[in-house]
Amino acid sequence: MDNNLISHPGLIGIFAIVVLIMLLLDLGVFNKGSHVVTNKEAITWSLVWISLSMAFSGVVYYYAGVEKFSQFQSAYWIEKALSVDNLFVFILVFGFFNVPKENHHKVLFWGIIGALVLRAVFIFSGVGLIKLTYLPEFEAFGYNLKVNVILTLFGIFLIYAGIKSAFAEDDDDENKDFNKSPGARVVHKFFNVSKNYDNDKFFTIENGKKLATPLLVVVGVIEFTDLLFAVDSIPAIFAIAPDDPFILYTSNIFAILGLRALYFLLANFIHLFSKLKYGLAIILSFIGVKMVISPIYHIESITSLIVVGAVLVLSVLASVVFPEKEEA
Repeated sequence: MDNNLISHPGLIGIFAIVVLIMLLLDLGVFNKGSHVVTNKEAITWSLVWISLSMAFSGVVYYYAGVEKFSQFQSAYWIEKALSVDNLFVFILVFGFFNVPKENHHKVLFWGIIGALVLRAVFIFSGVGLIKLTYLPEFEAFGYNLKVNVILTLFGIFLIYAGIKSAFAEDDDDENKDFNKSPGARVVHKFFNVSKNYDNDKFFTIENGKKLATPLLVVVGVIEFTDLLFAVDSIPAIFAIAPDDPFILYTSNIFAILGLRALYFLLANFIHLFSKLKYGLAIILSFIGVKMVISPIYHIESITSLIVVGAVLVLSVLASVVFPEKEEA
């Protein structure tokens, strides 16, 4: 079996066809017109995307065995879990700009299209950089160590990020002025922006002049927010399969493609995730420790999958059993 699945044209073809067909169906058939996404629709699409992801992981198992299957599953659920934290910020962004609910889906769709491109750049360049930053093997403390500078730095950063997120104040983002986001500033720099929405259009005509609508500004903010979010999530999945960009990219993209449906569920059932930040802090710290100690001790992918799954389940259960008091 090949250690790097990028050499399997069959898998690449299956992935590309599935993603392309689903995007075309999503934008061109099921969501051709802007509308408010119901809980039933959000649950249906969530199940569709998760089912497709699990089916693709089965194809990975068929082609490459249980180790690659475990890597895909671990990277997928890590990305999925960390994405929920990002969706909280999306909710604040939509509220700040008073985006009509029927336009949320379109903004998220184009935000995800941008993420498809950015993640490819980050992951494939990151894997290449990792291959170039291994130190010569040396002996220390009775071990023959092969240390990678980038993975070690990523690990230290994730431990720091995990500890920081556990003690972060919940209102840090709530008081944020998203008009000052670099994403918003870029849109304002290149376009004159109207103060009014024009249904789901990104551009409108006012007094004979073509103007960008606030909806385009929101897309810019969402894209920049995802860019910041990738600073945590991409290093985390590098701990799972640092030498296999195919596993990293496909798991990442399948997790991202289900975010739109997950967003609408999260917005309506936010009480189920009140303790999630502590679970994410544990996951980030665990992955960071895994990266730092990898030259001495390798934690198997199946172990990582069990730890991530257990932490997610326990954090949701804790949110239900110990709900936060609602503020007036």
